[in-house]
Amino acid sequence: MPPRIRIIRPMAKIIDGAALAKQIKEQVKTRTAELAARGKVVRLIAILVGSTPAGELYAQRQKETCAAVGIEYDLITFGDGNRVTHDEIAETIERLNKDQSVTGIMLHLPLPGHLDATKLQYAIDPVKDVEGVNPANIGYVVYGHTLIAPCTALAVIELIRSTGVELRGAEAVVVGASEIAGKPISLLLTEQMATVTLCHIATRDLRSHTKRADIVVVAVGKPDLIGSDHIRDGAIVIDVGINRVKQPEGTSKTVGDVSFDQVAAKAAHITPVPGGVGPMTVAILLRNTLRSAELLFAMPRDLY
Repeated sequence: MPPRIRIIRPMAKIIDGAALAKQIKEQVKTRTAELAARGKVVRLIAILVGSTPAGELYAQRQKETCAAVGIEYDLITFGDGNRVTHDEIAETIERLNKDQSVTGIMLHLPLPGHLDATKLQYAIDPVKDVEGVNPANIGYVVYGHTLIAPCTALAVIELIRSTGVELRGAEAVVVGASEIAGKPISLLLTEQMATVTLCHIATRDLRSHTKRADIVVVAVGKPDLIGSDHIRDGAIVIDVGINRVKQPEGTSKTVGDVSFDQVAAKAAHITPVPGGVGPMTVAILLRNTLRSAELLFAMPRDLY
């Protein structure tokens, strides 16, 4: 009896988001220094509502990240989140919109339940909106004139580009239709002339869509949603999901929406969780902050 031939399929190449993020940060640092040498300061103001250890730690890390690339960072804190009103925060945002020394504004989420995060984000000047969440910025993406796009969506595009794939004409499936991830990602892929299918909770046969895709982006927040039977050989898989899963020994582990080991055995390229979209999103926020400043510096002083 002839020996059985075992076909070993090579594992997917890992898309190193941390390494790509480092490159972007270096570029931001160089350009920020060039602006500073001309007397133009890049300054980001963040607003934190409610005093929590987690929120304050995140803000401190953000400050350190900004400092590492030369961006000035200030934090405005509303300590008692349950007592602050919508109008108080809206008035603060309006003041920052008018302040010519401020080049970028962001609002830390989540907010206390009595505050409308969407309305407050929409109050941020579109040019100073470093997170790209103002509807005007989403509209620019729709019409193919992107000003500042959402950070996660831009991070996904950069990660795909790093593989060398031609986006024009590629079949792309985005799983998850959230306002901050899935929908903007679909718009940016469409802007790059990919053929895009957006799947969501009402999609009847998810596998039939993902199985034919050259590129699969998953942004749902459900561990192991996508397995090997969802992916065709040689696909590019970008996992946006971040989930904390308890392990048998009682510890917790951060995982994405994709069953990594299964899918990596079939895909050509895949992002890990952590280490993929996460660090790239942070780097893109810095790049967006720089872009906001460059746009403002290019405007006549009386227009901002």
